[in-house]
Amino acid sequence: MEVLRIGEFEIKPGEQRKIELPVAKLYTDANVSLPVHIIRAKKPGPTIFLSAAVHGDELNGIEIIRRLINQKKFKITKGTVIAVPMVNVYGVVNQSRYMPDRRDLNRCFPGSAKGSLAGRVAHIFLNEIVKHCDYGIDLHTGAIHRSNLPQIRADMSDAETKELAEVFGVPVILNSNLVDGSLRESAVKNETKILLYEAGEALRFDEFSIRAGMKGILNILQHLGMTRKSTSRRKKLVPFIANGSQWVRANASGIVHNIVNLGDQITKGQVLAEIGSPYGSIFDSVIASRSGILIGKQNIPLVQEGEAMFHIAYFSEDDEAIAEHIENVQEQLLPDNNSDT
Repeated sequence: MEVLRIGEFEIKPGEQRKIELPVAKLYTDANVSLPVHIIRAKKPGPTIFLSAAVHGDELNGIEIIRRLINQKKFKITKGTVIAVPMVNVYGVVNQSRYMPDRRDLNRCFPGSAKGSLAGRVAHIFLNEIVKHCDYGIDLHTGAIHRSNLPQIRADMSDAETKELAEVFGVPVILNSNLVDGSLRESAVKNETKILLYEAGEALRFDEFSIRAGMKGILNILQHLGMTRKSTSRRKKLVPFIANGSQWVRANASGIVHNIVNLGDQITKGQVLAEIGSPYGSIFDSVIASRSGILIGKQNIPLVQEGEAMFHIAYFSEDDEAIAEHIENVQEQLLPDNNSDT
């Protein structure tokens, strides 16, 4: 195995090291750096990056990486793990989705060394991290006041990516096209196989989402031969692949009374929520236009007409079986004891 060079740092086989990759400066002349934790085995193998907080208010991924690298039992036997818990350091500091230049970092890849601040961060991350990697897992949550059921988004037309998505082990997979300017698009152009994990809500920790993310990463590392095989005899979780998805929007403005929860089976014509006045009168009901599974929802109980409220995924399989499957996953990942956290 060769020495791994990231910026001015050299990481040897068998070495574990935390580095600070310079990004830019604040107005105060204080340096802002990208925190990177590298774990290298002595034996050669795949290189994988784990990234979180590309959107600075999406915090679940930070906790997933923190717990993972601090697990006493966590050890890789082959290859290299490059963990970057805060890609958008500025956003994390300010509890904001965006960069200080008001750009969405996940629309600024591949970036430029002489471009906008967001473009420069994208350029550094792509060239110093992603280009070393065979695989990547990018950790996200829903936006502020929106929650997502744990799900993988990936290009299912690529056979190996499809296999990795299934191995990750969350209940739902969305076949997702590449978005212009996204980290995922640039990674694919670099021939890096990448999964995007979506779970939970911005600015909140969600225990189910955190555990599902940790378990999924460990499943991938084991599948790639980077860790020893688990002795656990739990039944393998087979995910369901969505054919498509759609947001149901508010047909009135007012105060919301939600009737459904994430993971629920939804049937066509079902009432998902009621929208009313502060005095109790009901303006209208939000109705499902198709059957499926609820994988995302708005949490704030106030809504304007036209706002997206419920994200429903559509499957060719039996929706009742999928809903039961999701419930079983929750039971597995949220045991009574918390010894593995």
